[in-house]
Amino acid sequence: MWLKRAIGAFRAGHETRLALIAMLAGLPAVVATVFFLFTGDYLPDDRLAIILLILFFWIGLSASIRTRAARPLQAVANVLSSLREGDFTLRARPTGRDDVLGEVISEINTFGVTLRKQRLGAIEASALLETVMDETDVAVFAFNESDALILVNRAGERLFDTSRKHLLGRSAKEMRLEPCLAGAPVQLIDASFPGGTGRWESRRSVFRQSGIPRRLLVLADLSRTLRDEERQAWQRLIRVLGHELNNSLAPIKSIAGSLITLLERDPRPYDWDDDARRGLGVIQNRSDSLTRFMEGYTRLAHLPPPMPRSVDVAGWIRRAVSLEPRVDVEIVSGPDIEIWADEDQLDQLLINLLRNAADATIETGGGVRVSWMVFDGYLHVWIDDEGHGISSSANLFVPFFTTKPNGSGIGLALCRQIAEAHGGSLSLENRKNAGGCRALLRLPINDR
Repeated sequence: MWLKRAIGAFRAGHETRLALIAMLAGLPAVVATVFFLFTGDYLPDDRLAIILLILFFWIGLSASIRTRAARPLQAVANVLSSLREGDFTLRARPTGRDDVLGEVISEINTFGVTLRKQRLGAIEASALLETVMDETDVAVFAFNESDALILVNRAGERLFDTSRKHLLGRSAKEMRLEPCLAGAPVQLIDASFPGGTGRWESRRSVFRQSGIPRRLLVLADLSRTLRDEERQAWQRLIRVLGHELNNSLAPIKSIAGSLITLLERDPRPYDWDDDARRGLGVIQNRSDSLTRFMEGYTRLAHLPPPMPRSVDVAGWIRRAVSLEPRVDVEIVSGPDIEIWADEDQLDQLLINLLRNAADATIETGGGVRVSWMVFDGYLHVWIDDEGHGISSSANLFVPFFTTKPNGSGIGLALCRQIAEAHGGSLSLENRKNAGGCRALLRLPINDR
């Protein structure tokens, strides 16, 4: 029985085990003292008094050890419990000693301070994110794994013309957003919502909350942007058309008035036929100019879609260079590569760029250099000239804008349109370490 009790005691709490160990440590001394008391020549009352005193100190010190061991551990447990509950203000009292227990308490207190700072930072970041989401013009929605709405910003409320509390919990199917969650990650949709109708750009991504995947949906209204861009395009077009028409109609009107006055004179001047012939010649030239202008506009507005096939880059560049005999064109060979593109349109693009480079260098007597390389999945083609460079790049790609006396103003606009139709880009800038201009053509390297 006593053995079971001893084993049960050692299975008790940590502080109880410490007290028992302390008592066992003092047990030999107590037994030895009692033995000498009973074998020695002591009075019975003295023996009893000494034994009681020894037992008092023995049991009292063991209980004190138990208390001193339990108190700091209990304080540590309270601090850890408050941290687990999210209360980072509670701290354990430092021991003031440079020992293991003091280090443990100091580390726990430091850990609490760190968690408190991180908690404040997370709260501030969440508040900032919520403010940014509410102030942005795009509608943001978050759905759980059951396609139920769990988050929406102020723009989303305006889109559905209702408050947040009435939207949360509604399914994507009920909100007619299911196609956005099932289709491509990025797509354009024409949809009507209670708060707006038009064309929308839908972007979908995935994030995790507490380890569970959620789907984030962003809807951006493109109607206003498209209307603004359309209005600006019409304004630019009307301005260019008005400028060109006025340049041609003004002299036609003036000369026509002069010819009418000439015909109404009686008698007519002896050289009236020469004046009439010159006036009609000017009218014909301006009419031809207007015809070329409209043909250029039609050509720019009706560029057919690319018909891609395999194009050898080196052969394409050498073929285009051979059609520009006015200046010396240096070819810096790049890698042997083929791209999938419309060869006829690429010929037209590169010939226009080489013609512009040649026009720029004829005045300075310089040359032109063409080089290419592959970088980041794109073919990069450079056309460097040694001309005077670009004085202003604001209107380079504006249709019908030109600084050449006989230019049509559609060359660069057409080149950019061809590049973008192939999924690439075209840019022009002044060379940094030399005079002249550099044109950079980027084309994707696509397979069939």
